[in-house]
Amino acid sequence: MFDLEKRWIRRVQQEGHEDSANKLVHKYYKEIFAYTYKQVFDQQLAMDLTQEIFIRTLQSISHFDGQKASFRTWLYQIAGNHCTDYFRSKAFQTRVQTDFVEDMELEGGDEVLQQMLQKQQVEEIQQVLTTFEEHERQILAGKLIEELTFFELAEKLQIPLSTVKTKYYKSIKKLKLELEVNVR
Repeated sequence: MFDLEKRWIRRVQQEGHEDSANKLVHKYYKEIFAYTYKQVFDQQLAMDLTQEIFIRTLQSISHFDGQKASFRTWLYQIAGNHCTDYFRSKAFQTRVQTDFVEDMELEGGDEVLQQMLQKQQVEEIQQVLTTFEEHERQILAGKLIEELTFFELAEKLQIPLSTVKTKYYKSIKKLKLELEVNVR
């Protein structure tokens, strides 16, 4: 199957072959949608972002050489970067504010206060994570959002298991310190 995937990639790169592009998208769509959904927890938004991820992937596929990483890893890097871009965007900021106001209108005072505090914590975490390096975000997302084991993360990112564990624990410590600094 791997050779077939390489052939699809080459055909898209050389000829812009639509059928091969469709096969690549079909092969990875569910996986990338699940990853994106775990980032945003909104089905329609996850569908939109997944579509944008594949558009971005196909637009930049000429830059993929397969020497540094597998296509799957490269695709996940694009997906992670696209989700990060979304969280930095005005669309996300507007959506968070709109959702909060709508929630306030629907629920009672105590529940709204608790939701407000929870949303504030999520926003703080997301803001701090934008300052992290890409590999740190990938490891944290893989472990905490995708619920991958260290072994699965090492395989996915194509780095040693010990490196994944070390970077994970350092990233958790760094996140905790950054959040404590922001609280003060």
